[in-house]
Amino acid sequence: MVQAIVFLPLLGAVLAGIIALAGAHARCPSGDTVEHHDDAHGDAHAAAAHDDHGHDDHGHDDHHVSEPAAAGSRLAELITTGLLFVSAALSWFTLVDVGFMHHDARVVLLPWITSGDLQVSWTLRVDTLTAVMLVVVNTVSALVHLYSIGYMDEDPNRPRFFGYLSLFTFAMLMLVTSDNLVQLFFGWEGVGLASYLLIGFWYQKPSANAAAIKAFVVNRVGDFGFALGIFAIFMLVGSTDFETIFHAAPGLTGRTIDFFGWHVDALTLTCLLLFMGAMGKSAQFLLHTWLPDAMEGPTPVSALIHAATMVTAGVFMVARLSPLFELSPTAQAVVMFFGATTAFFAATIGLVQNDIKRIVAYSTCSQLGYMFVAMGAGAYSVGMFHLFTHAFFKALLFLGSGSVIYAMHHEQDIRNMGGLWRKIPYTFAVMCIGTLALTGFPLFAGYFSKDAIIESAYASHNPMATYAYLLTIVAAGLTSFYSWRLIFKTFFGEPHDQKHYEAAHESPMWMLVPIGVLAAGSILAGLPFKELFASPHGVEEFFRESVKMNPHILEDMEHMPALLAYLPTVMMALGLFISYMFYIRRPYLPVELANQQPMLYQFLLNKWYFDELYDFIFVRPAKWLGYTLWKKGDGFMIDGLGPDGISARVLDVTRNVVKLQTGYLYHYAFAMLIGAAGLITWFMFGLGGQ
Repeated sequence: MVQAIVFLPLLGAVLAGIIALAGAHARCPSGDTVEHHDDAHGDAHAAAAHDDHGHDDHGHDDHHVSEPAAAGSRLAELITTGLLFVSAALSWFTLVDVGFMHHDARVVLLPWITSGDLQVSWTLRVDTLTAVMLVVVNTVSALVHLYSIGYMDEDPNRPRFFGYLSLFTFAMLMLVTSDNLVQLFFGWEGVGLASYLLIGFWYQKPSANAAAIKAFVVNRVGDFGFALGIFAIFMLVGSTDFETIFHAAPGLTGRTIDFFGWHVDALTLTCLLLFMGAMGKSAQFLLHTWLPDAMEGPTPVSALIHAATMVTAGVFMVARLSPLFELSPTAQAVVMFFGATTAFFAATIGLVQNDIKRIVAYSTCSQLGYMFVAMGAGAYSVGMFHLFTHAFFKALLFLGSGSVIYAMHHEQDIRNMGGLWRKIPYTFAVMCIGTLALTGFPLFAGYFSKDAIIESAYASHNPMATYAYLLTIVAAGLTSFYSWRLIFKTFFGEPHDQKHYEAAHESPMWMLVPIGVLAAGSILAGLPFKELFASPHGVEEFFRESVKMNPHILEDMEHMPALLAYLPTVMMALGLFISYMFYIRRPYLPVELANQQPMLYQFLLNKWYFDELYDFIFVRPAKWLGYTLWKKGDGFMIDGLGPDGISARVLDVTRNVVKLQTGYLYHYAFAMLIGAAGLITWFMFGLGGQ
């Protein structure tokens, strides 16, 4: 069954790719380049994105797609979506089979790499941790595929888009079913490639190209550390197989590695290098800059990659390697520090953003920080609980935002919206459900998982525990404020763009059904699963050996003082109240506050100036170096001495010498006469001188 779960999306991606090529050939029978037909789409797209704030998020264009191409597009959509739904259904069966029936599986497919001590097999590992991720990845991906049928309905390149979506899903499944670090790295890089292709899907748009490249480059920084971590483990253990690593891990305590002459603890260094990879993939503080820019991709991409699946790969990796992190308290402290810092930092930026998708993107960044706080506390199942619930309500918020953008004809600036609850009541209702779940409203999914993370930070004996507890509490209030700000500015008040408001209407059923299912998940993913993820007996029975927990963390969480246990809920209510006062009761207050604190407002609006800082430290020096090497090194030195120097002079000389060869006999006779006269003269004077 696990083979079907993993390889059905790959089959869908291959078939969609074949259909995309066939469709391109149908549109360009003369044999032009495959994407030549896309130029009109790019022009239409660029024209639609004329204003400063909004972006055309559909890439719709006016030219008509030929009948065979349209039929092929529908076929690609139905094949990929159908296969994903089969895979999702099988994933739920697997969760029940593995989690409750204890039927863990390890399927060896084929030998992969055999080189000296390095023996790697292509093996699918299915335990409870994997089963939870299979459910998350395939359920959200299936719903995103279904949603995309409606959302991308006018794009001429739908088969290519659906092929990329299914390819991404396959890479993510390879990552979560890996039985060794090399296979995990294959999936890790696979999702990086697929995200690059999806973020830059509308490649005629310069901002989409720039965002795709930025995501790729920033992730390379993290992946460099991740690769070094894998090398370190192989050096220490002699294997990349998880079982071998976990068995050998206790024997690594106390060992050191000579790191540039510095004798550092082997486990701590290894875990920090591995966590560096997680920081890049999961957009943690310092390596977070790519995530908000990735909103240039189509909205379904944002929901799939930047809410539910790819960005949680780092969290999954830390949970999978929990036996290593449990043996390195220093690494756990670093994980908790970066998690708490990201939770707070991203929430502050979300307060003032105006692009509807960027607000949700910074919210994702913040919630990923929460997950890492739980990982640092050793409460891995609690972090996975939030990963599980977050997948539903964050995918719902992204797809709901897409429905708003669709209704407002590609407008994304919440300042240009208002009063939309009358026009799109269904979207409004599900967005409210997603917001209640995100902010931790009682009985919604986020209430159980997020509060459990804050409790785990308090109960932890990590050196960063107090820091993490305080920042996650503050972040809970900020999350509530900016989430309700989005709702109030979008759906309440007076319409700011009357033309778009009058034309606004609900999205097609293809889009409404998935967000309805995700709304149900945003409620039902919480309480029914709390016992399995966050109670001592339930976790031991459900997760068993798939994660190595801090032995006392869950019991300590139950003995938290009642007053502190209710503090996250109080902060949530406070954030809601302030947001209500600012944007419903007294809408002039935010403007006054921004005018009174212009430096703080600009600081947050410009995202703590990280982009400008990185541009100054890394981008400009790199460009200067490249320009200097090009002009001075390549142009002046190499070309100057080579093609433009010695070679050019030789050519000049030969060109002039060639002019002497005229082909006229009297020229040659005259030259011979001159030569003979010269020789005679030399002999006469030479001999006469003697």
